[in-house]
Amino acid sequence: MERREIVYSGRVQGVGFRATARRVAAGFAVSGWVRNEEDGTVRLEVQGAIRDVDAFVVEVRTQLRGFIKGETARYGLSVIDESGFEIAR
Repeated sequence: MERREIVYSGRVQGVGFRATARRVAAGFAVSGWVRNEEDGTVRLEVQGAIRDVDAFVVEVRTQLRGFIKGETARYGLSVIDESGFEIAR
């Protein structure tokens, strides 16, 4: 099990980024959340098997490639009993 925090920059707010990430997550065995940050970035935390997390991240990049200009990732501790993937506020 892996948990990854990713911050996306570019024109990532107001373009359906969060809804797209949630829709993409439904196709993978992952959980987590996505939210807009005050500095104009989007922060996403996702966890699952490494293969599922990797595939999810690739699909998010693919579907939103025209808006993402930068991406930074770091690894975190898994959240026990987390289920679903939500848009956080």
